[in-house]
Amino acid sequence: MSIQTTIPKIILDTDPGGDDIYAILWLQSLVKQGFAELVAVTSADGNVAVQKTFSSASQILSLGGLQHIEVGRGVPLKVEFKENAAYIHGTDGMGNLSTTLPAAIHNYETARYSDEIIIERLNAEPGKITIVAIGPLTNLATAEEKSPGILRKAKEIVVMAGAFYCSGNVTPHAEFNVWFNPKATQTVLDSRNDLVVMPLDVTRHLIFTQEMAHSVSQVKPESDLARFLNALCQFMIGTSLSYRETEGVNGFLVHDAATLGYLFYPELFMLRRARVRVETQGRWTQGKTLIDDRLLPKTGMNAWVALQVDTARFFTNLIEDLKVLMK
Repeated sequence: MSIQTTIPKIILDTDPGGDDIYAILWLQSLVKQGFAELVAVTSADGNVAVQKTFSSASQILSLGGLQHIEVGRGVPLKVEFKENAAYIHGTDGMGNLSTTLPAAIHNYETARYSDEIIIERLNAEPGKITIVAIGPLTNLATAEEKSPGILRKAKEIVVMAGAFYCSGNVTPHAEFNVWFNPKATQTVLDSRNDLVVMPLDVTRHLIFTQEMAHSVSQVKPESDLARFLNALCQFMIGTSLSYRETEGVNGFLVHDAATLGYLFYPELFMLRRARVRVETQGRWTQGKTLIDDRLLPKTGMNAWVALQVDTARFFTNLIEDLKVLMK
Protein backbone atom coordinates (compact mmCIF):
# COMPACT_ATOMS: atom_id res chain seq x y z
CA MET A 1 0.00 0.00 0.00
CA SER A 2 1.33 3.45 -0.90
CA ILE A 3 0.50 6.44 1.26
CA GLN A 4 0.28 9.73 -0.58
CA THR A 5 1.18 12.86 1.29
CA THR A 6 0.80 16.44 0.17
CA ILE A 7 2.62 19.54 1.30
CA PRO A 8 0.21 22.03 2.92
CA LYS A 9 -0.47 25.13 0.86
CA ILE A 10 -0.84 28.09 3.22
CA ILE A 11 -2.17 31.62 3.16
CA LEU A 12 -0.82 33.42 6.22
CA ASP A 13 -3.05 36.26 7.44
CA THR A 14 -1.05 38.42 9.84
CA ASP A 15 -0.62 41.82 11.51
CA PRO A 16 3.10 41.73 12.32
CA GLY A 17 3.98 42.34 15.79
CA GLY A 18 6.72 40.49 17.56
CA ASP A 19 5.03 37.11 17.98
CA ASP A 20 3.72 37.27 14.39
CA ILE A 21 7.29 37.74 13.18
CA TYR A 22 8.51 34.62 14.96
CA ALA A 23 5.57 32.73 13.42
CA ILE A 24 6.38 34.06 9.92
CA LEU A 25 10.00 33.02 10.28
CA TRP A 26 8.99 29.57 11.58
CA LEU A 27 6.77 29.11 8.54
CA GLN A 28 9.58 30.21 6.23
CA SER A 29 11.82 27.58 7.82
CA LEU A 30 9.19 24.91 7.19
CA VAL A 31 8.96 26.07 3.57
CA LYS A 32 12.74 25.90 3.27
CA GLN A 33 12.66 22.32 4.59
CA GLY A 34 10.01 21.33 2.05
CA PHE A 35 7.23 20.82 4.60
CA ALA A 36 4.98 23.68 3.44
CA GLU A 37 4.20 25.92 0.48
CA LEU A 38 3.47 29.58 1.22
CA VAL A 39 0.87 30.79 -1.28
CA ALA A 40 0.52 34.38 -0.05
CA VAL A 41 0.79 36.61 3.00
CA THR A 42 -2.25 38.77 3.62
CA SER A 43 -1.47 41.62 5.99
CA ALA A 44 -4.13 42.92 8.36
CA ASP A 45 -4.95 45.96 10.44
CA GLY A 46 -4.23 45.18 14.09
CA ASN A 47 -1.05 45.39 16.14
CA VAL A 48 -0.13 48.48 14.12
CA ALA A 49 -1.71 50.28 11.15
CA VAL A 50 -2.21 48.54 7.81
CA GLN A 51 0.64 50.33 6.04
CA LYS A 52 3.09 49.19 8.70
CA THR A 53 1.89 45.59 8.89
CA PHE A 54 2.23 45.42 5.09
CA SER A 55 5.79 46.75 5.06
CA SER A 56 6.79 44.56 8.02
CA ALA A 57 5.48 41.44 6.27
CA SER A 58 7.50 42.39 3.18
CA GLN A 59 10.68 42.95 5.18
CA ILE A 60 10.38 39.68 7.11
CA LEU A 61 9.74 37.68 3.93
CA SER A 62 12.91 39.15 2.46
CA LEU A 63 14.84 38.41 5.65
CA GLY A 64 13.84 34.76 5.40
CA GLY A 65 14.46 34.50 1.67
CA LEU A 66 10.86 34.44 0.41
CA GLN A 67 10.65 37.93 -1.01
CA HIS A 68 8.86 36.62 -4.13
CA ILE A 69 5.70 35.78 -2.15
CA GLU A 70 2.75 38.12 -2.76
CA VAL A 71 1.74 40.37 0.13
CA GLY A 72 -1.80 41.73 0.36
CA ARG A 73 -2.71 45.09 1.87
CA GLY A 74 -5.07 44.89 4.82
CA VAL A 75 -8.76 45.77 4.63
CA PRO A 76 -9.22 48.90 6.78
CA LEU A 77 -11.33 48.52 9.91
CA LYS A 78 -14.86 49.80 9.26
CA VAL A 79 -15.99 50.14 12.86
CA GLU A 80 -15.11 52.59 15.61
CA PHE A 81 -11.43 53.33 16.20
CA LYS A 82 -9.60 50.70 18.19
CA GLU A 83 -6.29 51.28 19.93
CA ASN A 84 -3.55 49.15 18.40
CA ALA A 85 -0.81 47.30 20.25
CA ALA A 86 2.17 49.50 19.39
CA TYR A 87 2.81 49.85 23.13
CA ILE A 88 3.73 46.15 23.14
CA HIS A 89 5.31 45.69 19.70
CA GLY A 90 6.85 49.10 18.98
CA THR A 91 5.56 51.81 16.68
CA ASP A 92 6.52 49.77 13.62
CA GLY A 93 5.34 46.45 15.08
CA MET A 94 8.91 45.20 14.89
CA GLY A 95 10.38 46.42 18.15
CA ASN A 96 11.33 49.69 16.44
CA LEU A 97 13.87 47.69 14.42
CA SER A 98 12.46 48.12 10.92
CA THR A 99 15.12 50.65 9.97
CA THR A 100 17.84 48.07 10.67
CA LEU A 101 16.52 45.87 7.86
CA PRO A 102 16.44 46.42 4.10
CA ALA A 103 13.39 48.41 2.98
CA ALA A 104 10.19 46.63 1.97
CA ILE A 105 10.25 45.55 -1.68
CA HIS A 106 6.47 45.14 -2.03
CA ASN A 107 4.54 48.27 -3.04
CA TYR A 108 1.63 49.09 -0.74
CA GLU A 109 -0.06 51.42 -3.21
CA THR A 110 -0.23 48.84 -6.00
CA ALA A 111 -0.77 45.74 -3.88
CA ARG A 112 -4.06 43.85 -4.03
CA TYR A 113 -6.30 43.95 -0.99
CA SER A 114 -5.98 40.90 1.23
CA ASP A 115 -9.61 39.82 0.87
CA GLU A 116 -9.24 39.82 -2.93
CA ILE A 117 -6.26 37.48 -2.69
CA ILE A 118 -8.13 35.14 -0.35
CA ILE A 119 -11.13 34.96 -2.68
CA GLU A 120 -9.02 34.47 -5.81
CA ARG A 121 -6.77 31.81 -4.32
CA LEU A 122 -9.56 29.78 -2.71
CA ASN A 123 -11.63 29.82 -5.89
CA ALA A 124 -8.59 28.71 -7.89
CA GLU A 125 -7.84 25.74 -5.61
CA PRO A 126 -10.92 24.81 -3.56
CA GLY A 127 -10.23 22.40 -0.72
CA LYS A 128 -6.46 22.66 -1.08
CA ILE A 129 -5.37 25.81 0.79
CA THR A 130 -5.09 26.18 4.55
CA ILE A 131 -5.55 29.65 6.03
CA VAL A 132 -3.49 30.43 9.11
CA ALA A 133 -4.86 33.63 10.66
CA ILE A 134 -2.80 35.23 13.42
CA GLY A 135 -4.30 38.72 13.52
CA PRO A 136 -7.78 40.25 13.72
CA LEU A 137 -10.08 38.46 11.26
CA THR A 138 -11.15 41.49 9.22
CA ASN A 139 -9.68 40.20 5.95
CA LEU A 140 -11.34 36.78 6.24
CA ALA A 141 -14.69 38.23 7.26
CA THR A 142 -14.63 40.72 4.39
CA ALA A 143 -13.89 37.91 1.94
CA GLU A 144 -16.84 35.94 3.31
CA GLU A 145 -19.15 38.94 3.09
CA LYS A 146 -18.11 39.69 -0.49
CA SER A 147 -18.26 36.06 -1.61
CA PRO A 148 -20.56 34.06 0.73
CA GLY A 149 -19.29 30.53 1.26
CA ILE A 150 -15.73 31.31 0.16
CA LEU A 151 -14.18 30.32 3.50
CA ARG A 152 -15.69 26.85 3.17
CA LYS A 153 -13.40 26.40 0.17
CA ALA A 154 -10.36 26.46 2.46
CA LYS A 155 -9.01 23.06 3.41
CA GLU A 156 -8.73 24.24 7.00
CA ILE A 157 -8.68 27.51 8.93
CA VAL A 158 -6.49 27.80 12.01
CA VAL A 159 -6.71 31.01 14.05
CA MET A 160 -5.02 32.51 17.09
CA ALA A 161 -7.99 34.00 18.92
CA GLY A 162 -9.95 34.12 22.14
CA ALA A 163 -9.72 33.42 25.85
CA PHE A 164 -12.06 30.90 27.45
CA TYR A 165 -10.96 29.82 30.94
CA CYS A 166 -8.51 32.65 31.54
CA SER A 167 -8.58 36.43 31.49
CA GLY A 168 -8.09 38.49 28.36
CA ASN A 169 -4.93 40.37 27.41
CA VAL A 170 -6.46 43.65 26.23
CA THR A 171 -9.48 43.80 28.57
CA PRO A 172 -10.33 41.62 31.57
CA HIS A 173 -12.37 39.39 29.27
CA ALA A 174 -11.10 39.75 25.69
CA GLU A 175 -8.10 38.61 23.67
CA PHE A 176 -6.71 41.28 21.33
CA ASN A 177 -7.45 39.71 17.92
CA VAL A 178 -11.11 39.12 18.81
CA TRP A 179 -11.56 42.44 20.63
CA PHE A 180 -10.15 44.41 17.70
CA ASN A 181 -13.01 43.21 15.45
CA PRO A 182 -15.44 40.91 17.30
CA LYS A 183 -18.03 40.96 14.52
CA ALA A 184 -15.44 39.72 12.05
CA THR A 185 -14.57 36.88 14.41
CA GLN A 186 -18.21 35.85 14.64
CA THR A 187 -18.56 36.00 10.85
CA VAL A 188 -15.63 33.61 10.46
CA LEU A 189 -16.97 31.30 13.17
CA ASP A 190 -20.31 31.19 11.36
CA SER A 191 -18.67 30.40 8.01
CA ARG A 192 -17.93 26.72 8.73
CA ASN A 193 -18.14 24.15 11.52
CA ASP A 194 -14.51 23.13 11.94
CA LEU A 195 -12.50 26.25 12.74
CA VAL A 196 -9.38 25.43 14.80
CA VAL A 197 -8.84 27.98 17.59
CA MET A 198 -5.61 28.59 19.50
CA PRO A 199 -6.66 30.79 22.47
CA LEU A 200 -4.81 32.43 25.32
CA ASP A 201 -5.57 29.30 27.35
CA VAL A 202 -2.63 27.63 25.58
CA THR A 203 -0.60 30.57 24.27
CA ARG A 204 -0.06 31.96 27.78
CA HIS A 205 2.19 28.97 28.38
CA LEU A 206 4.41 29.70 25.36
CA ILE A 207 7.13 31.90 26.83
CA PHE A 208 10.10 32.45 24.51
CA THR A 209 13.29 33.44 26.32
CA GLN A 210 16.52 35.22 25.42
CA GLU A 211 18.33 31.91 25.94
CA MET A 212 16.19 30.36 23.22
CA ALA A 213 16.94 33.23 20.85
CA HIS A 214 20.65 32.85 21.64
CA SER A 215 20.48 29.12 20.90
CA VAL A 216 18.99 29.83 17.48
CA SER A 217 21.33 32.69 16.61
CA GLN A 218 24.49 30.74 17.45
CA VAL A 219 24.10 28.84 14.19
CA LYS A 220 25.23 32.00 12.37
CA PRO A 221 25.67 34.70 15.04
CA GLU A 222 26.92 37.47 12.74
CA SER A 223 24.03 37.19 10.27
CA ASP A 224 21.40 39.90 9.89
CA LEU A 225 18.73 37.39 10.89
CA ALA A 226 20.53 36.42 14.10
CA ARG A 227 21.04 40.04 15.12
CA PHE A 228 17.42 40.87 14.38
CA LEU A 229 16.02 37.88 16.29
CA ASN A 230 18.09 38.68 19.36
CA ALA A 231 17.20 42.38 19.32
CA LEU A 232 13.50 41.72 18.76
CA CYS A 233 13.45 39.16 21.55
CA GLN A 234 15.11 41.63 23.91
CA PHE A 235 12.61 44.36 23.03
CA MET A 236 9.60 42.05 23.41
CA ILE A 237 10.82 40.77 26.76
CA GLY A 238 11.09 44.34 28.01
CA THR A 239 7.52 45.27 27.15
CA SER A 240 6.15 41.91 28.25
CA LEU A 241 7.69 42.29 31.68
CA SER A 242 6.51 45.86 32.04
CA TYR A 243 2.92 44.75 31.32
CA ARG A 244 3.35 41.63 33.50
CA GLU A 245 2.36 39.28 30.69
CA THR A 246 4.64 36.44 31.79
CA GLU A 247 4.18 36.67 35.57
CA GLY A 248 7.80 37.69 36.01
CA VAL A 249 9.34 35.02 33.78
CA ASN A 250 12.09 36.61 31.69
CA GLY A 251 10.55 36.03 28.28
CA PHE A 252 7.67 36.97 25.99
CA LEU A 253 4.62 35.14 24.67
CA VAL A 254 4.77 33.78 21.12
CA HIS A 255 0.97 33.52 20.88
CA ASP A 256 0.78 33.32 17.11
CA ALA A 257 3.31 30.53 16.75
CA ALA A 258 0.76 28.17 18.35
CA THR A 259 -1.09 27.97 15.01
CA LEU A 260 1.95 26.53 13.23
CA GLY A 261 2.73 24.29 16.18
CA TYR A 262 -0.73 22.77 15.82
CA LEU A 263 -0.60 22.52 12.04
CA PHE A 264 2.77 20.77 11.83
CA TYR A 265 3.02 19.12 15.27
CA PRO A 266 -0.63 18.42 16.20
CA GLU A 267 0.29 15.81 18.79
CA LEU A 268 1.40 18.64 21.07
CA PHE A 269 -2.15 19.92 21.62
CA MET A 270 -5.34 18.74 23.31
CA LEU A 271 -8.43 20.16 21.61
CA ARG A 272 -12.08 20.25 22.58
CA ARG A 273 -15.09 20.29 20.27
CA ALA A 274 -17.23 23.34 21.01
CA ARG A 275 -19.66 25.95 19.83
CA VAL A 276 -17.82 29.24 20.17
CA ARG A 277 -19.70 32.51 20.36
CA VAL A 278 -18.39 36.08 20.59
CA GLU A 279 -19.80 38.97 22.60
CA THR A 280 -20.18 41.81 20.08
CA GLN A 281 -22.38 44.22 22.05
CA GLY A 282 -21.33 44.30 25.69
CA ARG A 283 -19.84 47.49 27.05
CA TRP A 284 -17.50 45.69 29.43
CA THR A 285 -17.30 42.30 27.73
CA GLN A 286 -16.98 43.11 24.02
CA GLY A 287 -14.76 40.52 22.36
CA LYS A 288 -15.25 37.88 25.05
CA THR A 289 -15.33 34.33 23.63
CA LEU A 290 -17.74 31.81 25.13
CA ILE A 291 -18.19 28.06 25.34
CA ASP A 292 -21.34 26.48 26.79
CA ASP A 293 -20.32 24.20 29.69
CA ARG A 294 -23.83 23.40 30.92
CA LEU A 295 -24.84 19.76 31.26
CA LEU A 296 -27.14 19.94 28.26
CA PRO A 297 -27.01 18.37 24.80
CA LYS A 298 -24.73 20.41 22.56
CA THR A 299 -25.66 21.33 18.99
CA GLY A 300 -24.26 23.65 16.38
CA MET A 301 -20.58 22.93 17.02
CA ASN A 302 -18.39 25.24 14.96
CA ALA A 303 -14.83 24.85 16.26
CA TRP A 304 -12.07 22.82 17.80
CA VAL A 305 -10.52 24.77 20.69
CA ALA A 306 -7.04 24.03 22.04
CA LEU A 307 -6.90 23.90 25.82
CA GLN A 308 -3.58 22.17 26.58
CA VAL A 309 -0.12 22.21 25.02
CA ASP A 310 3.14 20.32 25.58
CA THR A 311 5.35 23.39 25.98
CA ALA A 312 8.69 21.57 26.19
CA ARG A 313 8.24 19.76 22.90
CA PHE A 314 6.69 22.86 21.31
CA PHE A 315 9.84 24.89 21.91
CA THR A 316 12.13 22.02 20.93
CA ASN A 317 10.47 22.00 17.51
CA LEU A 318 10.34 25.79 17.15
CA ILE A 319 14.01 26.26 18.05
CA GLU A 320 15.30 23.46 15.85
CA ASP A 321 13.24 24.65 12.87
CA LEU A 322 14.42 28.24 13.28
CA LYS A 323 18.01 26.98 13.29
CA VAL A 324 17.44 25.58 9.81
CA LEU A 325 16.48 29.06 8.58
CA MET A 326 19.83 30.33 9.82
CA LYS A 327 21.85 27.94 7.66
